[in-house]
Amino acid sequence: MADKKVDPKTVKPSGYAGKIFKEDVLAALANPGRKSFDGGELFGRNQRPEKMTNLRKTISRRLVEAKNTTAMLTTFNEVDMQPIMDIRSKYKDKFKEAHGVGLGFMSFFAKACAIALSEWPTVNAYIDGDQILFHDYADISIAVSTPRGLTVPVIRNVESLGMAEIEKAVIDVANKAKNSKLTADDLTGGTFTITNGGVFGSMLSTPIINIPQSAILGMHNIIQRPVAINGQVVIRPMMYVALSYDHRIIDGRESVSFLVRVKELLENPALLLVQKDPVKALLEL
Repeated sequence: MADKKVDPKTVKPSGYAGKIFKEDVLAALANPGRKSFDGGELFGRNQRPEKMTNLRKTISRRLVEAKNTTAMLTTFNEVDMQPIMDIRSKYKDKFKEAHGVGLGFMSFFAKACAIALSEWPTVNAYIDGDQILFHDYADISIAVSTPRGLTVPVIRNVESLGMAEIEKAVIDVANKAKNSKLTADDLTGGTFTITNGGVFGSMLSTPIINIPQSAILGMHNIIQRPVAINGQVVIRPMMYVALSYDHRIIDGRESVSFLVRVKELLENPALLLVQKDPVKALLEL
């Protein structure tokens, strides 16, 4: 825009929240009727009010409520993603041929969390008045970013689903979210949440609890980093993971142990399929 002396005020933005894309600038250049840049300041001081959507209002209210009504803490760990990446690389073609979906990271994380939740049930519980409500199932909310805002559709009974079923469910709720077709039933009843800031390049974060739930797992980007293994420095694809939790009902021992268990399962993905031969089970599920 600076090279072509294009005044931002003459460009009609097509992006979300007034963002200008390359095509918008090209359209402005192709329209000789628009007033061109006159050599003044490229960036003006205009203000543009925009009414908050109902979804954004709801998100804002719930985030503030979560911060104000929970005793939220975050614990961190790191995961060596090489074992999962090796499995995906070796079996992704056979998996897609068998099930019609790709083998992504989310199914591993969802399955690992479902197993860990069964072993540390307080992380899967939440406060209901003066009681703690426990769940013997794992209905996991998956945070999905859309142009309208963040949504958290629920995948139900993850503890009973196979890897392919989880992948299909993730694709289904993501498509519904992007096409604004999520129903109230899709968005209610979750017992635990997973959010993946890594898709946007986040290295580390402290995710906010999705109330009334008591915990949320944050995934982050995978970075090749030097780590010590058996006394040797090697380069491995590492991911930081974060668990934010409500300290009113989840103690440090439980939160840390839960996250350590998730790490163990992810670094030993055969444990996710312990009921069967891992390779055969991966292809069958």
